[in-house]
Amino acid sequence: MSEPSGPNDADVDQGSTNGLRGWQGLAFGFLCVFYAAWHLYSLNIAPLETWLFRILHIAGALVLGFGLTGILLVGDDRRSRNERLERLIAIIAGIPVLYAFGLVAFGLNQYWTTGKVENPDAVFAYFGISLAAGTTLAIVSGWFLRGKEGYVAPTDWVLLVASLASTGFIALSLDALNLRLRAGTPFADPQNAWAAFVAVALMLELTRRVAGLALVVIATVFVGYAFLGPWLPGFLEHRGYGAKRFFSYIFTDNGILGPTTAVSSTYIILFIIFAAFLQSSKVGDYFVNLAFATAGRARGGPAKVAVFASGLMGMINGTSAGNVVSTGSLTIPLMKRVGYRPQSAGAIEAAASTGGQIMPPIMGAGAFIMAEITGIPYTELVVAALIPAVLYFVSIYFMVDFEARRLGMRGMTNEEVPKFRNLAKQAFLFLPIIILVGSLFLGYSVIRAGTLAIASAAVVSWLTPFRMGIREIIEALRNASQMSIQIITVCATAGIIVGVISLTGVGARFSSLLFELAETSKLLALIFAMIISIILGMGMPTTAAYAVAASVVAPGLIELGIAPLVAHFFVFYFAVVSAITPPVALAAYAGAAIAGSEPMRTSVTAFRVGLAAFIVPYMFFYSPGLLLEASWLEIIRNAVTAIIGVYLLSGAVQAYLMGPLSPIWRVLLLAAALCMISGDWRSDIVGILLGAGIWLKSRRDTRPVSNTA
Repeated sequence: MSEPSGPNDADVDQGSTNGLRGWQGLAFGFLCVFYAAWHLYSLNIAPLETWLFRILHIAGALVLGFGLTGILLVGDDRRSRNERLERLIAIIAGIPVLYAFGLVAFGLNQYWTTGKVENPDAVFAYFGISLAAGTTLAIVSGWFLRGKEGYVAPTDWVLLVASLASTGFIALSLDALNLRLRAGTPFADPQNAWAAFVAVALMLELTRRVAGLALVVIATVFVGYAFLGPWLPGFLEHRGYGAKRFFSYIFTDNGILGPTTAVSSTYIILFIIFAAFLQSSKVGDYFVNLAFATAGRARGGPAKVAVFASGLMGMINGTSAGNVVSTGSLTIPLMKRVGYRPQSAGAIEAAASTGGQIMPPIMGAGAFIMAEITGIPYTELVVAALIPAVLYFVSIYFMVDFEARRLGMRGMTNEEVPKFRNLAKQAFLFLPIIILVGSLFLGYSVIRAGTLAIASAAVVSWLTPFRMGIREIIEALRNASQMSIQIITVCATAGIIVGVISLTGVGARFSSLLFELAETSKLLALIFAMIISIILGMGMPTTAAYAVAASVVAPGLIELGIAPLVAHFFVFYFAVVSAITPPVALAAYAGAAIAGSEPMRTSVTAFRVGLAAFIVPYMFFYSPGLLLEASWLEIIRNAVTAIIGVYLLSGAVQAYLMGPLSPIWRVLLLAAALCMISGDWRSDIVGILLGAGIWLKSRRDTRPVSNTA
């Protein structure tokens, strides 16, 4: 993760409840298991009302987040340790928060008993100001004071109760107080706005802890934009909004409870549970071992293993940086051992792990958000993503192969790789993935297909030495809840940004700006859209980055006449590759930490290795056949010429084809690669002829000269 500035705990592993001691560890371990199991139960057996389900989903993440992150503050030397002061602040902050929580508990009890809350203005007197004052004090004190090792900090207990009080009041307001229809209007209830304000503050604080400052800063800028609109210039100007209307609006399905939380509360958490079951059953290890057996003996074997393994695991893992940590701990040391420089090893793993987010069928949960936003069926999106994903990973494979040739690297020895014959006997371990994909294409819902895949992962483990019993299932559910905290939090925070865009209409103004640029050049408009998508995605997990970029950029592209499928894939790709784009490249920074290399150099190298990802979106813009939006003959032609194009591009970047290339030949090879972008058969022929000529010259120059007497 990125190294944030200011008070921040994001550099600490999100950790395990094993770090908590005594009853706290047992209590939060139980809550983690219950949280994951409750989602499975609600999604499959007893669905709740949509708003209530999403509010409880966020409330659970806040409670677990403030409980679990509090134990990880011990190594943070930037904050002082003063137990007496901590307790004093917790008492001062806790009194108003407990008062507010008591009012919510009383209101809920009255509603459950009588079906309504009598005289709510009197019942909830001073609720909002009390809750906001106590929560603010507890949040600010946490920036300077750290808790005791192995225990939840006193102020974090206050934040935990504040989470229950704020989300509890919002849940109560759905029916009992009849405030739902007034949210976001001039008639919004002040207490509801206060509760929403506290919930937003808690989400931003938890995001700061688990994901760094980047997303918090962006969200804060957007919140400020909602209030400062009348004083801004040009197309940024708007009439501005009051706090009551803004915060009550932002906690509706137009903002926090909108598409990002809809996806995190269903598809994302479901596939996080699936990933946890794969880890617990050791099925995930099989994917990595299969990659070693398949590519380990090739030139620069560990780098090619990283390409395969990271593609397989990355499609399930919801974050590029998380994928780097999980697979990179194996592949990066091996890459260094066979001769890759540390920065190259970290960069290759970062680029490959980032590509996992565009690998069907799961695409790091990005496909589900895209389906939610566009209304395009999930199965269509998965099929459309196939060729672009192949192009990305083929390009990285070419990159690492050219570098391995240039540096004369070896592969791994037979003793260092698993026996393929033994792995072939365990091919049944692919059943969870096969069942998942098969269920989707047979017409099952994503939730039902994901649940079947989770169950199959447990059943398949019974055919291996790592059988999942009750204890292992409980452990998998616990790990799933802990892994989900970060992505649930950032999705909710991204919902704040989406809500501001919806409320202020800045997305429509941005669309008009793109339209004006397109009158000059559609390519210029696309480049501008690319830059904005990358900037919005820097420092953010993929799902949040795409959700924000889709709200700002995609509508403008669609207004230019670009098909929604192409527009959203264009935005999605650049939201993904923001993880390897300097200066804020989370995946590259994670790879640098494992490789022991300089982060900025590693991010620049990762950008170079993943350069094809910056070209592929333009390819499928000019050649819709790459998204299967054409005749089969055109699809095949576009796919073949695109593969040739990324091959030539990789050679130009690595300055190597059949042998080393001089600068002039690199430029010509790059020109040949760029000729393959437009999809026009004439430019394709020019690119193929130019590339073939350079390939033949490179081969001739490297052919050994025979010495004759």
